[in-house]
Amino acid sequence: MNNPDASRHTEGRAVVVTGGASGIGKAIAEAFASNGDRVAVLDRSGGAGTIAVDVSDEASVKAAFTEARTQLGSIDILVNSAGLLTESRLEDMSLSMWNETIAVDLTGVFLCCREVVGEMRQQKWGRIINIASQLAIKGGTGLSHYSAAKAGVVGLTKALALESAADNVLVNSIAPGPIETPLVDGISEEWKAAKRAGLPLLRFGQAAEVAPTALLLASDPGGNLYVGQTLGPNSGDVMP
Repeated sequence: MNNPDASRHTEGRAVVVTGGASGIGKAIAEAFASNGDRVAVLDRSGGAGTIAVDVSDEASVKAAFTEARTQLGSIDILVNSAGLLTESRLEDMSLSMWNETIAVDLTGVFLCCREVVGEMRQQKWGRIINIASQLAIKGGTGLSHYSAAKAGVVGLTKALALESAADNVLVNSIAPGPIETPLVDGISEEWKAAKRAGLPLLRFGQAAEVAPTALLLASDPGGNLYVGQTLGPNSGDVMP
């Protein structure tokens, strides 16, 4: 296995963060920027300073990554944080709600990983960090679609890690517990109150408390032995 020059990948790396305009993605993008890395933020909002993308659309993903490479050059680190969260019991769930969640939360991760893993393998260095959820492990009432999508992310992460680790491209996931973000704002207060009461910490996390886990997984040497792992900053909600 090649041992690339570690100094090249300490800071100043090219980082793409999807869903990086708000919530966990924004906190992660800011953390990498503070680390001295060069960051391209991809987000559906397409606001100032971001590259517009619909991660569920193949053509949109290709165009967004082309623009990211124009800004950054070859990509060293990808963080897949774009996500969608809605709430419905399975018996009441429409097929369109199911399909939309799978398209954004799982297919979007596939499309973005596919865009970068080849070039990372060629350069013999890369880090892919997929944002999953602790609900991938334990499920959630009213969140069968979201739980299924995030479980798929964990499985995809493990499979891609096996395919790419020999080329020093390390793929891992982060499975946060409930975090105070705009994504969670759309869930009912009843659900959130019950969730808080069941957490050992008795509180939701903050996005800034998740971001350091992404920095760890992308660090050298700190992240060098993580292959296909799922790390859980989750307020004690899941203890594997």
